[in-house]
Amino acid sequence: MMHQPYELRLNHKADFRVKYNFKKPEDGGRQTGEPYQGIRSDFSYAEETGNGMYMIWPEFEDKNGDVLLYNDKPVPNSGTARMWIINNQMRPFHYEKIKVGIKGHFREGGLFSADCEVIEILDLKTNPIEF
Repeated sequence: MMHQPYELRLNHKADFRVKYNFKKPEDGGRQTGEPYQGIRSDFSYAEETGNGMYMIWPEFEDKNGDVLLYNDKPVPNSGTARMWIINNQMRPFHYEKIKVGIKGHFREGGLFSADCEVIEILDLKTNPIEF
């Protein structure tokens, strides 16, 4: 089965890129199955205390930085991903927070499934606030 890139679905480019590393089950990571392209994990900032979670979804890349187009086999346990802010009204909130070097997490409910770090700002401030 093929993954339809978010750029086609959302009609704009990604907001930023991260390097990520999924945690092993024994380190508090996913207990059931491996991550796959299209997983809609949320994002949280490592610096925030509390339980802040935002609809910012990863889209995993291959070692050349191209979007993985398969969604029927696991993605690499570590690598890079394009990040997509799904709630456009939250964009202004993230403008000042998303910077190269900021650390965060992929969240699946209460589970912190992966650690990540922003490595590149893409179209964060030029993507639409409203459709």
